[in-house]
Amino acid sequence: MTIPTSTPSPERETAGRPIGLTGGIASGKSLATSIFAELGIPIIDTDAISRELVEPGSPCLDAIQARFGGGILLEDGRLDRDRLRRIILDQPGERAALEAILHPAIRTRARERATAAARQAPYVLVVVPLLAEASVWPAYRDWLDAVITLTAPPALRRERLTARPGIDARQAEQLIAAQVDDRARQAIADFELVNDRSPEALREQIIDLDRRLRHLGSPRQGRHD
Repeated sequence: MTIPTSTPSPERETAGRPIGLTGGIASGKSLATSIFAELGIPIIDTDAISRELVEPGSPCLDAIQARFGGGILLEDGRLDRDRLRRIILDQPGERAALEAILHPAIRTRARERATAAARQAPYVLVVVPLLAEASVWPAYRDWLDAVITLTAPPALRRERLTARPGIDARQAEQLIAAQVDDRARQAIADFELVNDRSPEALREQIIDLDRRLRHLGSPRQGRHD
């Protein structure tokens, strides 16, 4: 965990900074964000925004249908997420096409919401699972004030994934392999949370980090260039 040593000015203590949170699939981001929320921190979840953007009748869903075909929709007109996930896993080249449709709209909405929420909070947590991807990080680097990465051992992540409905061992491996590894996430991070024990252990780490984030100046200045 990287901790700045400079003393913040009083003005910075209530600046409402946007802080990124990233982590691999099944690392425990939902648990971590729920703990931050309990501490009164606004959460901007890009996964939730992604789901909003593909509601029936939305421009993004129309573009996805045009790219992947009508079979990508369920009978009620909603996106068939399981089918889309299988396509992306089996045909990695299709992932870039999907990202080109969704990512710009996700970023715009996330930044708008973070800016609004920051007016009434010491900091705002912007959850971006794919933040460390080379195609994603440059668009967030200039406006996130710091980055937290959440890590967990691969074996534990595989165990959590296979406990989810519809995910077998092969798919779990594919899902993990499709993302950058923890070293890439650590390379852009200012802080690290390790979720390899109990929920209570993670809570203790987050409470300590929350205390630091409320009173520290920006750790990102001069970093990640």
